[in-house]
Amino acid sequence: MNHGLRPRRTAVTALALVLGAGTLAACGDDTASSGGGESKTVTLLTHDSFAASDAVLKEFEAKSGYKVKVLKGKDAGATVNQAVLSKDNPQGDVLFGIDNTLLSRGLDNGIFTPYEATGLDTIPGELQLDKDEHRVTPVDFGDICVNYDRKYFADKKLDPPQTFADLVKPAYKDLLVTENAATSSPGLGFLLGTAAAYGDDGWQDYWKQLKDNGVEVVDGWEQAYYERFSGAGKGDKPLVVSYASSPLAGVLDVKPQPEQAPTGVSTGTCFRQIEFAGVLKGADNEKGAQALVDFMIGKTFQEDMPLNMFVYPANPDAALPELFTKYGEKIDDPKSLDPATIDKNREQWIKTWTSLVVR
Repeated sequence: MNHGLRPRRTAVTALALVLGAGTLAACGDDTASSGGGESKTVTLLTHDSFAASDAVLKEFEAKSGYKVKVLKGKDAGATVNQAVLSKDNPQGDVLFGIDNTLLSRGLDNGIFTPYEATGLDTIPGELQLDKDEHRVTPVDFGDICVNYDRKYFADKKLDPPQTFADLVKPAYKDLLVTENAATSSPGLGFLLGTAAAYGDDGWQDYWKQLKDNGVEVVDGWEQAYYERFSGAGKGDKPLVVSYASSPLAGVLDVKPQPEQAPTGVSTGTCFRQIEFAGVLKGADNEKGAQALVDFMIGKTFQEDMPLNMFVYPANPDAALPELFTKYGEKIDDPKSLDPATIDKNREQWIKTWTSLVVR
C-alpha cells in the first residue's frame, strides 16, 4: 500500500505552491496569541503535497505571532508511520494529513492530545469521525472516483458508466485502468469503495468480474492517469480511477474556458476521503499547535485550500472558487467505511485483492 493519500496533488503540482521544509509564516486561528515565554515557532508535520499561499501564511503570522516550521514526510502514510514511531519524542507540534483510511492507526497508537478546536461547531458532523474525543479535527475532504474521457464515449455513442455495477458490463470491457491497491492510495480507495458497496462477502466476487472484464492494473496514479488514460494523456483507456476533483485541473489554464471539462466523473463509484489535523502528544508548543489547528479550519485557510491542494474545505462557510462551482462534480452519496473497520481489514483485504487480481 502506498500509505500516502495525496496522488491527486501530483496532478496539480504545477498549479500549487508546495512548501519546502523550513521556517515560514505560520498557521493558527485569527485570534491566537503566542503567550509569554513560549516558543514562537510551531512545527507542522505533514505530507509532501501540503501547499498554502504566502499571503495566507503571512496573515496568520501577523495576527498570531507564531511562525511554522514545515517538516514534510513523503506521503501521508509514511508521515503517520513516522509519527507513530517517534510518539515518545514527537518531531512536530501538529500533524496534518492523516485521513480516514489511516485514522485508527494514529488514534490507537495514542499520538494525539485531545483538543476541541475553535470553530469546530461549523464543521459538519459527518466529517467529525472523532467527535466524542476531539483528538483530530477535519480539515478537508475529497472523493476517489472513476473518471471518464468524454470524447471517447461521445464518439462511440456510448453512455459512460456511472456505478460500480456498470463497470463489469460487457460494454465497458477492457476500458478501465486502476492503480494497485497495495502501492497506491487511489487504488486502495477504489478497493475500499467496492468493499463498502458489496460488503466483506461480495467485493471479492466483484473483482473477479472486473478482472474478467479486462481491468488493467498499474503501480501508481501518475502512470494510470498520464500514461494510460486517454482523457489526459496518450493512453487508450477511457476510464481511470482518480479523484472527483481531477477534471478541474483540465480546465484551470484553458482560455477561453470550455462549457465543461474534457473528463467526467462516474459519481456512483466514489469513496470519500477526509483529511485531519491533530495536536501531537508531547508537543513542545501545545498552545501554538492549537492555534494552528484553529486557523486551518477558519475561512482564510479553508478558502485558500481548493486551488492549492484540489480538495474541498471542511468548513461549509468557506467560499469555493468559481472553478469548483462551475466544473466541480458534487458527490451526494459517496461510499464510506468506519476507520476501525478499515484498520481491522485493510492489510488482509490488500493481500486478498493482490492474489485475486494481480497474481
